[in-house]
Amino acid sequence: MTADLELWPIGNCQVSALIDREGAVAWSCVPRVDGDPVFCALLNGDSREAGIWRFELAGQVSATQEYIRNTPILVTRLEAEDGSAVEVLDFCPRYEHKGRMYRPVAISRIVRPIAGSPRIRVVLRPLHGYGAHVPETTHGTNHIRYLVGPHTLRLSTDAPVGYILEQRSFRVEDDLHFFLGPDEPFAGPLREEIRRMEQATRKYWQHWVRSLATPFEWQEEVIRCAITLKLCQHEETGAIVAALTTSIPEAPHSERNWDYRYCWIRDSYYTVQALNRLGALDVLEKYLAYLRNIVDNAKGGQIQPLYSVMGEGELDETTAAWLAGYRGMGPVRRGNAAYKQIQHDCYGQIVLPTVQGFIDRRLLRIADERDFESLEQVGEMAWAMHDQPDAGLWEFRTRQEVHTYSAVMSWAACDRLAMAADWLGKADRAALWRNRADAIRATIEAEAWVENGDGGHYGASFESDYLDASLLQMVELRFISPDNPRFLSTFAAVEQQLRRGDFMLRYAAEDDFGAPETAFNVCTFWLIEALHLAGRSEEARRLFCTMLSHTTRSGLLSEDLDYNSGELWGNFPQTYSLVGVINCAGLLSKPWSEVR
Repeated sequence: MTADLELWPIGNCQVSALIDREGAVAWSCVPRVDGDPVFCALLNGDSREAGIWRFELAGQVSATQEYIRNTPILVTRLEAEDGSAVEVLDFCPRYEHKGRMYRPVAISRIVRPIAGSPRIRVVLRPLHGYGAHVPETTHGTNHIRYLVGPHTLRLSTDAPVGYILEQRSFRVEDDLHFFLGPDEPFAGPLREEIRRMEQATRKYWQHWVRSLATPFEWQEEVIRCAITLKLCQHEETGAIVAALTTSIPEAPHSERNWDYRYCWIRDSYYTVQALNRLGALDVLEKYLAYLRNIVDNAKGGQIQPLYSVMGEGELDETTAAWLAGYRGMGPVRRGNAAYKQIQHDCYGQIVLPTVQGFIDRRLLRIADERDFESLEQVGEMAWAMHDQPDAGLWEFRTRQEVHTYSAVMSWAACDRLAMAADWLGKADRAALWRNRADAIRATIEAEAWVENGDGGHYGASFESDYLDASLLQMVELRFISPDNPRFLSTFAAVEQQLRRGDFMLRYAAEDDFGAPETAFNVCTFWLIEALHLAGRSEEARRLFCTMLSHTTRSGLLSEDLDYNSGELWGNFPQTYSLVGVINCAGLLSKPWSEVR
C-alpha cells in the first residue's frame, strides 16, 4: 500500500498515534511526540513489514473507519471476501484517576469478531533509533517486552502470545485486548480494565466537547479540529506542537521536509486563539504556564521561534538515514535548524495570549503585577526589534529583511501591553506602551507602504515590494480596519498575485528551494476571512466548503495542498490548518439565534 495522508490521530496529550486507512499504527513516537518513532512505516517508503502494528484479516476486501462521536476513539471495520469481519477499536487512555489525569504512554486496541469466523495475523514490529534497529524481545505467558532503546514497551494481551511472536494467523472467536505501554505488570483483569479505560476515556472526551461553544454550522468539523488541536498539546508542560509528524514533504520531491514536532510560539498563539474562541480555556491555561517558563529562562533576552515540548532550546537538525521517507521522498529530518533563526514576531505572539491572563475572570490563575513586569521585558524586546531584520514567519534560511508581519506583531505587543496596563490601573505604563505602539505604526506606514500608481499596497518587507499572505492578518491583529482603503488595495494586490483558483500561496517569489509548488492551507483560510470582511461572503462560503471537501476522511488537513490535483502534502495534522477551519466556521456560520 502506498502511504498517504488518510490518517486518523488518536492520543491522550502525552502520546499519540496515526492509524492508516487499513487500521495499522503507521506512526507513533515514545515517550512523547518528539521522541523516537517506534512505529514509523509512514516514513519508510513502501515497506510495510517493520515499524508498524496491524491486524491482517485473511481474505480482506475492505476497511471502513469512523470515530466514536466527539472522541478520538477510532473504530475500524475489516471485512473479508467470505463475509467474516472484525472491528478494531483504538484509543490512548485519558481520564481522571485518583485526583490526577491518567494519560500513560500507551496504546489500547480491542479486536472484536462481528461476522463469520474471521482469522487474523498480528504484525507488531516496532523499531528504534529512527528505524535503525529491530528491538530485542522477551516474553511471558501473557506479555511481550520490546526493548526499544532506553524505553521498554510491554504488550499485555489475552491473545495467544506465541501466535503474535511468530506472526501466525489464528481464528478470532472472542474479543481480544491489547495494551502496549510502560514496562510494568498490568494491574487488574485485562479485559475488564481495558473496557473500563475505554468507557472512562470516552466519557472524558465527550464531556470536554460538551463544554465547547461551537458555531451553529459545521459543528462536526469544528469539534473534530478542536479535539485534534488538544491532542497536539503536551499536557505535562503545556507546549503545543505544530504537527504530529516530521518530514512529510510540502511538495513531491521538493526536499521541503521539516520536523514539526516542536512548539512554535507563532503556531501555538494561533492554536490557543482558536480554541479560546470555543471556550477551551484548559488548553490556554496550560500553554500560558509554558510561556511563563520560556520567558523566565530568556531573562529579558532574545526568545527563539520554537522550543521542544520540554522547553529545550537546542534542536539540532540531523537526518535519519535508515528511513526512506514518505513515499521514498527523503530526507527524514530530526530537529529543526529554525531554532537558530531570528524571528521578531514571537514577542507579539507571547504578549497577545498572555494579556488575557490579566483580564479573563474565568481563569483559575489570574496574572498579577509580577507577571506584568515579566511581560514588559518581552515588550521591550518587541520595541527594540520592531525595525530590525529577521527571517520572518516563513523562516527564510538564507536572507533577512524587516518583515512587515513581524513589525505589526511588535506593534500588537505594545498595543496590548498598553491595554493591560490600563486594566491594572498603571496609567504611566499605559502611556509609555501606547506611545511606542504609535511610533511603530508610523514606521510601518512609512516603510512598508508601496506606491505603485495603482492604489499602492503594503509590502511583505520594508526593503522590497513583493507580497505575502500574512499581510491579510493586519485586520485580525487590529492594526487596520477591513474598510480602510490601504487594506482593500493590499488585499486586491495579494489576491491577484497569490491566489491560484480556490487556493492561496503564502508567497510566489522564489525562496531557498525555488518557487513554491503548493498552496499553504492556512493562507487559503486567511483569504476566506478577507473575502468575508470585504463583503464577498457568498464567495467566502463557497471557498470554505471547497476546503472542507479536501479534508481527509478523519476530517483533518495537512499543511499544504496541490492546487491542481487537490492532493494534501506537508506535515499532518497541521495545527495552522485546523485553526483555519475553526476560525472560518465561526466567522461564516449562521447564528444560533436562528434556531433558539
